[in-house]
Amino acid sequence: MRITYNAPVTLTFALVATLVLILDQFTGSALTERFFSIGGTMDWGNPLAYLRLVTHVIGHANWSHLLSNFAFILLLGPILEEKYGTASLLVMMLITAVITGLLNVLFFSTGLLGASGIVFMTILLVSFTNFRKGEIPLTFILVVVLYLAREVIVAFQDDNISQFAHIAGGFCGSLFGFLKPRHTA
Repeated sequence: MRITYNAPVTLTFALVATLVLILDQFTGSALTERFFSIGGTMDWGNPLAYLRLVTHVIGHANWSHLLSNFAFILLLGPILEEKYGTASLLVMMLITAVITGLLNVLFFSTGLLGASGIVFMTILLVSFTNFRKGEIPLTFILVVVLYLAREVIVAFQDDNISQFAHIAGGFCGSLFGFLKPRHTA
């Protein structure tokens, strides 16, 4: 038996985020603050600000933050790469990153970093793996109800977690699930 790089987008995302956090330990968070997070405001004249609309999903505040996000991503990502294709999953992740970053800049004054929006995109999207035209999977309905209930309940806690990014990521996953045909290999 041999080890295979079975989910290139998922594994590369996890490796890059881990490497960034390791390097960030030596910079006192300067690396993440400069390149892998997005503030509550955006300098529209700064090209780096546009890059950070995507790269904020790579930066994480600490090991707990990274591990909690990538436990889900490493579990669900390979399933989604198989069902939708590697390129399609990458595009969905990039779109979700830009949407969560833009919404944060437009509506909130706090910074944003981490892959939580991607996590919730994958959670909702994976519930569409057995989707048939004209049907809505009951698992999707249950996941949405539980997920939204949890996000509404914890939204009232002062925990520095962007529930809005979670909801936006879940919304993206739902849209992709309804609109994107699954990959046929």
